Amino acid sequence: MADQIPLYPVRSAAAAAAASHKRAAYYSAAGPGPAADRRGRYQLEDESAHLDEMPLMMSEEGFENDESDYHTLPRARITRKKRGLEWFVCGGWKFLCTSCCDWLINICQRKKELKARTVWLGCPEKCEEKHPRNAIKNQKYNVFTFIPGVLYEQFKFFLNLYFLVVSCSQFVPALKIGYLYTYWAPLGFVLAVTITREAIDEFRRFQRDKEVNSQLYSKLTVRGKVQVKSSDIQVGDLIIVEKNQRIPSDMVFLRTSEKAGSCFIRTDQLDGETDWKLKVAVSCTQRLPALGDLFSISAYVYAQKPQQDIHSFEGTFTREDSDPPIHESLNIENTLWASTIVASGTVIGVVIYTGKETRSVMNTSNPKNKVGLLDLELNQLTKALFLALVVLSVVMVTLQGFTGPWYRNLFRFLLLFSYIIPISLRVNLDMGKAAYGWMIMKDENIPGTVVRTSTIPEELGRLVYLLTDKTGTLTQNEMVFKRLHLGTVSYGTDTMDEIQNHVLNSYSQVHPQACGSNPSSAPLRRTQSSAPKVRKSVSSRIHEAVKAIALCHNVTPVYEARAGVTAESEFAEADQDLSDENRTYQASSPDESPQVALVRWTESVGLTLISRDLTSMQLKTPGGQVLTFCILQMFPFTSESKRMGIIVRDESTGEITFYMKGADVAMSTIVQYNDWLEEECGNMAREGLRTLVVAKRTLTEEQYQDFENRYSQAKLSIHDRTLKVAAVVESLERELELLCLTGVEDQLQADVRPTLEMLRNAGIKIWMLTGDKLETATCIAKSSHLVSRTQDIHVFRPVASRGEAHLELNAFRRKHDCALVISGDSLEVCLKYYEHELVELACQCPAVVCCRCSPTQKAHIVTLLRQHTGRRTCAIGDGGNDVSMIQAADCGIGIEGKEGKQASLAADFSITQFRHIGRLLVVHGRNSYKRSAALGQFVMHRGLVISTMQAVFSSVFYFASVPLYQGFLMVGYATIYTMFPVFSLVLDQDVKPEMAILYPELYKDLTKGRSLSFKTFLVWVLISIYQGGILMYGALVLFESEFVHVVAISFTALILTELLMVALTIRTWHWLMVVAEFLSLGCYVASLAFLNEYFGVGRVSFGAFLDVAFITTVTFLWKVSAITVVSCFPLYVLKYLKRKLSPPSYSKLSS
Repeated sequence: MADQIPLYPVRSAAAAAAASHKRAAYYSAAGPGPAADRRGRYQLEDESAHLDEMPLMMSEEGFENDESDYHTLPRARITRKKRGLEWFVCGGWKFLCTSCCDWLINICQRKKELKARTVWLGCPEKCEEKHPRNAIKNQKYNVFTFIPGVLYEQFKFFLNLYFLVVSCSQFVPALKIGYLYTYWAPLGFVLAVTITREAIDEFRRFQRDKEVNSQLYSKLTVRGKVQVKSSDIQVGDLIIVEKNQRIPSDMVFLRTSEKAGSCFIRTDQLDGETDWKLKVAVSCTQRLPALGDLFSISAYVYAQKPQQDIHSFEGTFTREDSDPPIHESLNIENTLWASTIVASGTVIGVVIYTGKETRSVMNTSNPKNKVGLLDLELNQLTKALFLALVVLSVVMVTLQGFTGPWYRNLFRFLLLFSYIIPISLRVNLDMGKAAYGWMIMKDENIPGTVVRTSTIPEELGRLVYLLTDKTGTLTQNEMVFKRLHLGTVSYGTDTMDEIQNHVLNSYSQVHPQACGSNPSSAPLRRTQSSAPKVRKSVSSRIHEAVKAIALCHNVTPVYEARAGVTAESEFAEADQDLSDENRTYQASSPDESPQVALVRWTESVGLTLISRDLTSMQLKTPGGQVLTFCILQMFPFTSESKRMGIIVRDESTGEITFYMKGADVAMSTIVQYNDWLEEECGNMAREGLRTLVVAKRTLTEEQYQDFENRYSQAKLSIHDRTLKVAAVVESLERELELLCLTGVEDQLQADVRPTLEMLRNAGIKIWMLTGDKLETATCIAKSSHLVSRTQDIHVFRPVASRGEAHLELNAFRRKHDCALVISGDSLEVCLKYYEHELVELACQCPAVVCCRCSPTQKAHIVTLLRQHTGRRTCAIGDGGNDVSMIQAADCGIGIEGKEGKQASLAADFSITQFRHIGRLLVVHGRNSYKRSAALGQFVMHRGLVISTMQAVFSSVFYFASVPLYQGFLMVGYATIYTMFPVFSLVLDQDVKPEMAILYPELYKDLTKGRSLSFKTFLVWVLISIYQGGILMYGALVLFESEFVHVVAISFTALILTELLMVALTIRTWHWLMVVAEFLSLGCYVASLAFLNEYFGVGRVSFGAFLDVAFITTVTFLWKVSAITVVSCFPLYVLKYLKRKLSPPSYSKLSS
């Protein structure tokens, strides 16, 4: 009740009392007695208060005490209650039915409330609630719902339902106009294709589910290990997962065979990232001597309620049988999510979520069905055809004079002309889309391309806006260290040997004590700490910067096993084999790729990371000494904080240091005052370098212990843990000593410049959306030729208010033909107040660069472009932060690259390199659109021709609702006689692929939709009316005495006309097209021997008979030939004249 109370009062106490007095006149409480019991507690008075005297708002007390129903305030007089049968008749039955329906709906739609849970180790029977089975089910239907479900999906569309009604009408004798299979065969064919396809997909899903659910895992019990199926795993079970085995359910990581107490897992099937993730076992259970000791302790895990976020987890581990009880906080590093793969060692975990409550299942959603623009346009044309069908039927009945049962004749005409709407249109287009997808994936010039959404290949040929990510899309995401800046001196790639010499000299001074105490370096540090204002030598500053870079990261060295070396022996020899060339560095996430480049650079200058585990890391100096550092705390990088930190203790000196590095925007406010950081960051960004700021803070033992206590308390919090932990860490991030600024380069991908040039010439406007800083984004835009070097660039000034945004937009409005560069903050302000104006101005720019964009902003920009322009958009990216943008676009393209497969899996099309998008659009996109446009219009033309012939036939015979063709003629016309030649149009092309790539300007014509429009549709309608009229009138004029001559002559001429029209439409012949033409003609000629009912001896329409020899006479042949020539030759002449007088753009290139 409280959440319905107004947030602020509107009346004083006196006003409330007055309102209460007036309210008494409106509602009067009946006094005690029988009369009162009969009339109820409240009764509506005859004289109601005026409307404006009714209370607008009530106090909380008055609201709670009032029992009146404000929905019963109509002025109707209520004198008594209706009871019994009278109440039921007067509307009580509606109330009961509504209540029952609401109750049933609530029962069916009720979802189990997800709650936090306590999970005891190895004791599933102690679970307080019942949890779902750990069974994977991706099937859409079961045995009983398959047929009803598939039929519903088909007949929920109006046209399919229309054909079903037409087919069912043939069971009514008065409406029957032919054989049942005339209407049921095409509909049955379409349904058979759909049901077969769905059945195959459903069976494959069933097999995949069965395979996953039947996988065996080792379950740890009191009696030892037992084998259980994945589907039989329960919450609380202790599951053992071997290396390279899939994790069956969400678990908390308890133990591992690795001595370090950690393991790596692969998460590419969960989040698409290819980098391995480091997971840490619960220290309390990892320290147990044996596996069986897990059952000798009394311990449980308290886990938060199931949720979708795969990057966070809050829980606690508690061991009750110790004194005092042990409490250990759990986070994302202690979890093993389902559908990930163990990459190292053997792990043991306790199951906390199963089945549909696992992270992987909760993040699985039905993808949004994208509908192509071509499909929408064809739907509009189909509606126009349906309107023409109704109008034509009404006209025929009107000309008939509404005599007799005119409504029956109207329905019969609707049936006769039903071929105006082609039932095979959807099947032909779907088969064509499948063919386009196959051609794309088989193209050797774009290897690795995958079509994941087969319903929109034509969208590739209608694009106007291309929105692209920068890192990993335009660039290689292969970081190379380029610059080190110390404030007063800068080192580039040509002076790296100087840094190497400084590092060598620094460690050679402390060589004798490298492995023990370091008296020579200790006084130096004490001197530095006691006199921080004294400028350090360049050598000392380089030494500190390199050491900070070598320590502050989340990178682990990995040593690959050599041939003939077992895992055990390799582990045993790790200490002796740390310098082998088989060392690689593994980052914990794609965001760590710049850090890997930095670690490789420190190795190149002499300080090498050779070992790392959960508690320590080791560095090897140029002289071969090993320095050991104890890892006290680790603060991973997040996209929100844009920085990471680490607290280490030098084992040789005992010094505790807090290192931190991150983006300049995040670090500039937490380092000591300086006058060079902002300027140098801008300079590096203008060179196209990605910058990282490195800083440190030395801590005393007392300072660290105080921090550690507060940090541990915050990590044990169940509620608002993230905020509390962040607040404690923030207390360290103050007045850090700025050590250096690093710059790494992300080189452009191959052929980015010519590809962007090709797309620009194709009329596609390119927008770059990136999270990098403004200067870096601008530099990449210039180097990639997204913005030409002679083109003006308008950098949108930072704005924070509506007035500033207004002034800046006015300044931008006065610029002409310039590229726009805008930051995410300014973009947010402008979209809040001037959304329409900003989008309108930006759409006029040849190129737009949006920097510092969040994933949400990227998706919002795509949506705005679609809504404001109505043009087709395409988004391309390679990282998980691009998924929302890809899914929001009309066509999404993912690049499978360094940042994983998440974008690739979420996209409609997947490519391996950015340069492949050129051929994908200007060749395959263009061909797919033009082919589907021709195929769709030709299928509609095929139905219009035969409907025109039926209309002419009925008009000549006094508007009789009698079919011209029936039985197998109608079925064969749209299938074996014309299907193959018509479908062969999917192989047609107007220009060769090489020509389309050489002249991308041809792509511009497609964006205007000239291949399929109401204009082209009207042309096909006129062609159909002309040909249908010639075919029917020609047959009526040339037939002699038997009506069956009309059927034989007109139908044969119709088939030949359709085959000739396909031949006239084709622009580039393929050998399969020739085969389709002659195959269809051969099928028709061969079928004449079996069509006695229509062309041979037998009873036909109007009771006529015919000698079978007629169809082999010269008379028959010349009449058919004459009609066919008259129906096609004028159209060929007109087409020839049009090509000469107004040739299409592609014909100018091919001539």
